[in-house]
Amino acid sequence: MNIIWFRRDLRLEDNIAFNKSLEQNKDVLPIFIFDDDIIDELERNDPRVNFIHECLSKMNTSLLEKKSSLLILKGKVELIWNDLVKKYPIKKVYFNHDYEPYAIKRDQIITQFLEEKGIIVETFKDHVIFEKREIIKKDGAPYSIYTPYKNKWLEKYNAQVIEKISLPKWSNLHSTIFEFPSLKSLGFNPSLIKVKQWDISDIEDYDTNRNFPALNATSALGPHLRFGTVSIRKLAAEAKKRNQIFLSELIWREFFMQILWHYPESAHQNFKAKYNGIQWRNNTTEFEKWCEGQTGYPIVDAGMRELNKTGYMHNRVRMITASFLIKHLLIDWRWGEAYFAKKLLDFELSSNAGNWQWAAGTGCDSAPYFRVFNPYEQVKKFDKDLNYIKKWVPEFQELTYPQPMVEHKMARLRALETYKKGLNRY
Repeated sequence: MNIIWFRRDLRLEDNIAFNKSLEQNKDVLPIFIFDDDIIDELERNDPRVNFIHECLSKMNTSLLEKKSSLLILKGKVELIWNDLVKKYPIKKVYFNHDYEPYAIKRDQIITQFLEEKGIIVETFKDHVIFEKREIIKKDGAPYSIYTPYKNKWLEKYNAQVIEKISLPKWSNLHSTIFEFPSLKSLGFNPSLIKVKQWDISDIEDYDTNRNFPALNATSALGPHLRFGTVSIRKLAAEAKKRNQIFLSELIWREFFMQILWHYPESAHQNFKAKYNGIQWRNNTTEFEKWCEGQTGYPIVDAGMRELNKTGYMHNRVRMITASFLIKHLLIDWRWGEAYFAKKLLDFELSSNAGNWQWAAGTGCDSAPYFRVFNPYEQVKKFDKDLNYIKKWVPEFQELTYPQPMVEHKMARLRALETYKKGLNRY
């Protein structure tokens, strides 16, 4: 008996660990574990759990056609593996790498436990093109500036020989048919928020349309990358052919992922320690208004309402809403990062923390602290016909719409002064 452990790689096609497990062994049992340490923190109708359940159901249907199925488990991961080794004569376990601090620690614990039982553990790179220390400076240090990282990434990518992934040997799958659990049996309820489907043609005009939220021209690929329903290798190859700007966005994703791997503390600490002296106002009432989309700034409110209603927010608007929370309200970027983590369908710790620190000016290769987005100017540039605002804030011209909770010029000057004092205090 051998096991393939699916995690953030919810597909059977072009999946490295899955292919390797079937290539090397017979009687391979596919499993997925709903980790209580993760899902217990979520709301009972979390749309991401709904999406995971839907993806697993599709995978299971495909496996049933091959006279096999997924074993779906739920609980504390260590306890589940303890039960698995008692129930099955496991020889090898296969899984793909995860790069978030919790996952790294979990995988180290499970690997040690299995190896102590005499079980071989084989792990693989699948979630990214380049991982860990594959893109580093000549002196061995990690990159903390995007452009040289990107240049090295492209140099290595263009020079590499693409390994052809073999088709799975379906006959090597374990033949037991397990009962597929309902969402309710896992302790969750259906969500009205759904993950959008995507099509590779959506990236064709990404470079020209991506900044205009009313066009809805972003790729909608975020959740699919987050949960591995799409192969990053196939996506990068298509992006290279179709749209270099989109390829750059994929490289940003890997840049932030390697930053988190090298500097796990950056998930919740300023990458640049000199900003630790900033005295945030952290007004809870103002934070709640921002969360609810009731700031009196239509473009900010539109973005927050889109997020709350759909689990998505346009990329340009993410920058505007983040800048407003941090600079206009002087609320710690970690508050915003945590709210996005709760709501975004495509939440990925490395990108979320990296982008919030970019907006705050505290991260690696971030925007300068004195860059303060002017929400009114952003509307003129990117939603001049107000179509995006009208969709999400239809009452913005009515008396019922709140007045701006803070005046822009004053807020900008206050932010600059607060940052300067914080830097001098460090």
